[in-house]
Amino acid sequence: MRNTMRRTILLILTMGIVMTGSLPLRAQQKGQYVPGQLGLNAGVVPDPGFTYQNLALNYSAGQLNDATGDKLPGLTGTYQFWVDENIFMYVPNFKFLGGTFAPLVLVNMANGSLTAQIVGTNLSGNGGGQGLADTYVRPVNLGWHLKRADVNVGYGFYAPTGRYSPGASDNVGSGYWGQDITTGTTLYLTKNKGTSANLATDWEFHGSKEVAVPAGNRITPGQAFTIEWGLGQALPLDKEMKKILQVGLVGYDQWQVSANSGTVASLLPYYSGHALGVQTNFILPPKHLNFFFKFYDEYSAKAHPEGRTIAFGLAWTLKIPKG
Repeated sequence: MRNTMRRTILLILTMGIVMTGSLPLRAQQKGQYVPGQLGLNAGVVPDPGFTYQNLALNYSAGQLNDATGDKLPGLTGTYQFWVDENIFMYVPNFKFLGGTFAPLVLVNMANGSLTAQIVGTNLSGNGGGQGLADTYVRPVNLGWHLKRADVNVGYGFYAPTGRYSPGASDNVGSGYWGQDITTGTTLYLTKNKGTSANLATDWEFHGSKEVAVPAGNRITPGQAFTIEWGLGQALPLDKEMKKILQVGLVGYDQWQVSANSGTVASLLPYYSGHALGVQTNFILPPKHLNFFFKFYDEYSAKAHPEGRTIAFGLAWTLKIPKG
């Protein structure tokens, strides 16, 4: 009886937090970094000049798992969001600490929806919002081109520019400041650099946000650690290497690594999510263009939705100044 009561309370609490969460993917106490950003070429920094990247990412899920990784019984519905990331990077033509200085800014637009129903009750709800989401700035980002590897490290922060109101069902922002430390590594397994192993990490720290219940209370989501990896092979499509197809296996693993603070958030278990997928890139080196597509399927999730991620877009580098 006690376990049934606790499960019912968790269902109601979880649905309430999901519905009043923000985008992208603010279900439960989740942090700000959305997996699926990186994969192949994770350690590569663009050549000097101005680089624009557009990344459209869709996450969709039809189930919410409990702390053991099992689907929560009695809770049905769907959750999904789209985010369109506009990434601006400028790489000056000089070295700093022996590496390339490559600061960047992400301006994000998002929209999403949630429908939820607890079976056997009259508890149900809908939520979602659209518009400008939180803005990400990485003022420190350094990359090094080594003989058999490309490596980068960075520090960034999330500014709560997205709409957020405690208790609202149409939030788009997180309602708090965040920070992260990032790394990226591309290890070339063959002399011609055609075969690569890639690893990116993101360790995020979160500020506090105001919540509606209890009124005036603040919660701080726990820290999260994300790994994104990829194994890729480049296949030249012509003798002049003007067209290259790159294909590979990719995946991500994300864990909450520290406790939440706040009356409501402290009741929720640590979350995690794990996915496998594929990535393909169509690269035009003379035009400094790269088109990409990625698909991930989550095979395990705890205290977290379990779903799928699709990401696609392009990156274009303009040599400014030319040289």
